[in-house]
Amino acid sequence: MAFQKAVKGTVLVGGGALATVLGLSQFTHYRRKQVNLAYVEAAECFAEPVNREPPSREAQLLTLQNTSEFDILVIGGGATGCGCALDAVTRGLKTALVERDDFSSGTSSRSTKLIHGGVRYLQKAIMKLDIEQYRMVKEALHERANLLEIAPHLSAPLPIMLPVYKWWQLPYYWVGIKLYDLVAGSNCLKSSYVLSKSRALEHFPMLQKDKLVGAIVYYDGQHNDARMNLAIALTAARYGAATANYMEVVSLLKKTDPQTGKECVSGARCKDVLTGQEFDVRAKCVINATGPFTDSVRKMDDKDATAICQPSAGVHIVMPGYYSPESMGLLDPATSDGRVIFFLPWQKMTIAGTTDSPTDITPHPIPSEEDINFILNEVRNYLSCDVEVRRGDVLAAWSGIRPLVTDPKSEDTQSISRNHVVDISESGLVTIAGGKWTTYRSMAEDTVNAAIKVHNLKAGPSKTVGLYLQGGKDWSPTLYIRLVQDYGLESEVAQHLAATYGDKAFEVAKMASVTGKRWPIVGVRLVSEFPYIEAEVKYGIKEYACTAVDMISRRTRLAFLNVQAAEEALPRIVELMGRELNWSEAKKQEELETARKFLYYEMGYKSRSEQLTDRSEISLLPSDIDRYKKRFHKFDADQKGFITIVDVQRVLESINVQMDENTLHEILNEVDLNKNGQVELNEFLQLMSAIQKGRVSGSRLAILMKTAEENLDRRVPIPVDRSCGGL
Repeated sequence: MAFQKAVKGTVLVGGGALATVLGLSQFTHYRRKQVNLAYVEAAECFAEPVNREPPSREAQLLTLQNTSEFDILVIGGGATGCGCALDAVTRGLKTALVERDDFSSGTSSRSTKLIHGGVRYLQKAIMKLDIEQYRMVKEALHERANLLEIAPHLSAPLPIMLPVYKWWQLPYYWVGIKLYDLVAGSNCLKSSYVLSKSRALEHFPMLQKDKLVGAIVYYDGQHNDARMNLAIALTAARYGAATANYMEVVSLLKKTDPQTGKECVSGARCKDVLTGQEFDVRAKCVINATGPFTDSVRKMDDKDATAICQPSAGVHIVMPGYYSPESMGLLDPATSDGRVIFFLPWQKMTIAGTTDSPTDITPHPIPSEEDINFILNEVRNYLSCDVEVRRGDVLAAWSGIRPLVTDPKSEDTQSISRNHVVDISESGLVTIAGGKWTTYRSMAEDTVNAAIKVHNLKAGPSKTVGLYLQGGKDWSPTLYIRLVQDYGLESEVAQHLAATYGDKAFEVAKMASVTGKRWPIVGVRLVSEFPYIEAEVKYGIKEYACTAVDMISRRTRLAFLNVQAAEEALPRIVELMGRELNWSEAKKQEELETARKFLYYEMGYKSRSEQLTDRSEISLLPSDIDRYKKRFHKFDADQKGFITIVDVQRVLESINVQMDENTLHEILNEVDLNKNGQVELNEFLQLMSAIQKGRVSGSRLAILMKTAEENLDRRVPIPVDRSCGGL
């Protein structure tokens, strides 16, 4: 059967015409009334979840094995797959979900972290009179409002500035943004507004001010994508769906329909990736929600199936928080190659991205140096020349693969619509493809509607509008204060727990270890500069974390924020997980190596570390070389041509600075390129050259040596002969 676009007529169709008939104020009142009715209906239809806490993974596996037949089996644990499971189970359907990796391990954890309608899609809709693009924006704006409502702890409105550098662009962009507000209607978060040049610089002081005319600020939503995905999965599990990560579909099961004589998909052969155990999971309907891997599952059903997905790679980078204001994002509407770049504060860091280029499908996408430098160059164009945008300030980088629906007429991925497609195969496999993060819920609703119709399942309408996700129901903006007062947590840690776990934050706090300090009383951090605590590792296992990678990338977001900090926390995380999961020493070592490989390739550590290699060129002025040689020889007092831990300890002791030997070993090892246990002059000059070029930043050895040199210089006796020997 040919694939069909699944759209919701009541939400998407007729807004403009209805507004014309009723008038704008009446239309706004009508839309608000419709949304409110939807929330009331959802609240009235729901009983409490069947489980106070999500069942353990072991219990879920037993349910998968021992259930004779499910109504729906969902393949894929991304946002859309988990959304399908939640939609189906809350309609009363017996539901299962399997994911071959971890929940949100693919595209759903590697987004721009925005919940948005799509300003650029509205522009295309207006310029090309494209009703489909308009409907997509309209739907996304409705879903944006719903997502901010049902997960208030994980999401919030974010003002985004659009700087204007040409006078004629100011009214052009203003009209476009106002239309964005108008299309949102009652779902508009806050009205957009215009800023003068001086006010724009006041809100975004690091902005390029030359030729700046002014700026327009509009609002979209921002969220913690991996945690949001996990909240959907956990909510589905609490309502009774059998959900299991690390369950790979090996093949699809089929049976012959006695009425038609056709072969129909009737389940899947599943393999527990962690143990190797295989068993069948039977279901009346199978939903394929595997994102970029959509076509591989379709080919399990029909090896001759035509591909309907065209993957597109989107790279993002993370930079220190000082690159952007804490509560204001930036949109570059027209980059050097026509793409859109966002520059956003997130988790006290700054995210910049994304790129958009064709790519091969892989479970382990790697950010390229070319894409990282493209983003950095675009950032330089919009930031003040006072701000030196350095390659060394890229703390993490990742690539996500968007599962765009192929349009045979398109020449590049930028022109492909983000509309979703529901495809029903001849054997009854239901596939959901395309779409975007913001519309996961409506995509799930359309998919389950199609599944119910095709397979004659008995279920009512969708009930997920207004349904709180785990942690959202009893959350409040001041919840963190109770955590501080009741448990003695640091304020920063308490805010983090409240914003990550919502009303479940108290359960994490109960697990927190005593610090032994006067304050904070509990909450031992995994790394000093981030608010993640050891108790989150124990709690993460309750949230189906099975590996160290799950913990550093999706239960916490350390890997996405700072790869070096994640690597520093790894040994302790593995130790805690090993204790809870009874890992052997060999298993612990395997987890360490796998997680380090993940950081090295998928989180940008490789491209970061390659900025300083034993082949790096030294491009310093003669005066700089002399200055750095003098600094080096203050440590290399014996003129050996290299410095060791002993040399550094000697200098530090002379200026009354204490540092343990393990820390010193780590500091020198960062610069010891040939790994011979000592830093040679050439290696030190390579480091200083890389720092000058902006390829390396935050080198502990460079800062340590500079500080020590300054302290040594202060201790040199000051001659007083010109003042006649003093007083």
